[in-house]
Formats: sequence, C-alpha cells, structure tokens
Amino acid sequence: MKKTVAVLAASVAGASAHSIFQKLAVNGVDQGTSCIRLPQGPTANFPVTLVSSNDIRCNVGGSTGVSGVCNVAAGSTITVEMHPTYSAADQSCSVEAIGGEHHGPVQVYMQKVTDATTADGSGAWFKVYAEGLISGYNPGYWGTDHMNANCGKVNVVVPTGLAPGNYLVRAEVIALHSAFQPNGAQFYITCYQINVTGGGSENPSGVLLPGAYSSTDPGIYWDLYRSFSTYPIPGPTVYSGGGGSGPTSTARTTTTSSKTTTSTTLATVRTSTVSSTTRTTTTPTTTRTTTTTTKTTTPSTTTRTTTTGGSSGGAPLYGQCGGIGWTGPTSCVSGTCVVTNPYYSQCMP
Repeated sequence: MKKTVAVLAASVAGASAHSIFQKLAVNGVDQGTSCIRLPQGPTANFPVTLVSSNDIRCNVGGSTGVSGVCNVAAGSTITVEMHPTYSAADQSCSVEAIGGEHHGPVQVYMQKVTDATTADGSGAWFKVYAEGLISGYNPGYWGTDHMNANCGKVNVVVPTGLAPGNYLVRAEVIALHSAFQPNGAQFYITCYQINVTGGGSENPSGVLLPGAYSSTDPGIYWDLYRSFSTYPIPGPTVYSGGGGSGPTSTARTTTTSSKTTTSTTLATVRTSTVSSTTRTTTTPTTTRTTTTTTKTTTPSTTTRTTTTGGSSGGAPLYGQCGGIGWTGPTSCVSGTCVVTNPYYSQCMP
C-alpha cells in the first residue's frame, strides 16, 4: 500500500513539473545566454533518466557547443539559475524553480577543456558544489527546496587555485520522487561555457560521465517516501579547493540555544482588623524559571485566621448569628441578631 501511494505521488509529480537550468550570473551580473548550452524543443525541460547515456553529460543535444564563452575570474561567484520553462511568467520567485515534489540534491561540476565552444563533455569532471539532504525525511528538505527558496539561484565559488583557461560548468538536479524504481531518478542538466582568468595551476582529477553514476547507486536508486536520516550523495566528493557545499551525505542538525530567566517576587504580609476579626494573608511567593519550553511555578500559600466570637462568646457586630445549619454563636456582642433569610441572620446595630 505504501509503495502504491509512492507510485501515485511520483506519477502526479512527474506530470506536473519539469525544469531547466537556464541563466548564468558572475558576481551578480547576468551574462545573458550566449555561453549556455540551453536545451531546445518541446522537451527542453524534460529530464535525462539513463545514466549510461552520453546525455548525462550536458543533456540532450548538449554535446554541441554554442558560440559564446563567459569570462570568470578565479575566486568569483557564479550563479546558475533554474526555472520551469523559458517563459518570463515562470521566472518569478512566486513560481517554484522545480516544483511537483521534485526533491533531491543539487550539484555543480567543472571540466577543463581546450575550447569550451567545441568540447563534448567527454573529459574528466570534478565537483565544486553539492547540497543533498538538509533535514527531515519522507520526503524531507533538500537542496532543491533550498534552491526554490532562493528563487531558483545556486551560488558557487569558482576555486581560486584553478589553472586559467576554458571550462565547462555542469549544473545538475537529481529529482528522487520516482527513484524507488529502476531508472526512476530524473536528472535535470545544463552546461555552461566559461573562461577562468587569474587563478593558479591546479588541474583537479575527476570522473567520467557516463561512468561515475550507476542506476543502482544508493543515492540514485532511492525511496524518498520512507524513514531515513542520511543520504549518500552520488558522484565524487566536492573538490577540496572548490566553492564549498551544503550537506553531502548527512542531515543538517540545528541546535537552538536556551535562555533561563529567574524572577522572584518578595512575599508581602498584610494584616487588617475588622471588629473582632483578624485576617492574615500572605501574598503568593512565585519563583518562575523559564527555558524555551519549561515553566515551573510554586503555587501561592494563603493563611487565614478568623475569630468568630467576641470576648463574651457572642457574634461580633455585622457577624453571622443564625440560619439553617449555622453552628456558631446565636447572640450578639452588640446589636441585635436580625434574620435576613432562613439561611442567614446577622448582628445589626
């Protein structure tokens, strides 16, 4: 039954949302589209599902370059941006970058090439960014959810030590809503063409695509609709000189600090005498210790002492002196015992 629910959820999700990595900014400046290998045609926002296909590199048709190359100084921040379609209406922050419960990791790879306009992506890819499971389960909060919250933008620092020259940048989302079945994981991929300036002399080793992924990898063959606390993000680890990453294989744990406040109210003793009645009252003494979730209160204590009779044994002026069930004095020290009703008589002047 659980699997049936998951299949139905995946079917609805798959029918309701696809997406495309389609924009590039360098240090916040939009670079246009001349250096982006944008997927084309009516299936432009469809995923790749066969990890053994060459399409896993740069998407369908992505092995062919475009004319532009965007300059990026080593150490700069590039922003790759995803939206459901190329329509301006779908590029608002009010529209999820990838919706339909398409939860999963977001990753960015780079590949050193001789000429970014002609490279087919068959070289070695090294990873510079990864954000997988952030918290929770079934389905949890993922890199895709973080990206959605950031209006489809993913910020990546180009490693400062990279050797200068042409590179391909490969942005990837792996949607896991259907990944509980063989070849069910959905890969949304776009490649960008850049020229890194400055930098150093590092040429990181990498992995080949296809080859680095298997359809049976734990992070690709994955049941999103079950209990889990960690997620094994597919592919190599993030290059140590890269631009950092979010959580790669474990959930993020957040600890909220607590604050303790103690307040004490001094007790006050008030004594008042009316006729021959003495009443002593102690106001509540309360100690309250407060943390983010706990409050402890010491209840108040009140002591009341009343002398019902006067020195002669009669009721005081204005005191009760009779009535059904009354067992106290029936005479008055002063005044007269006056019947108010069958249940109450009072000493009146």
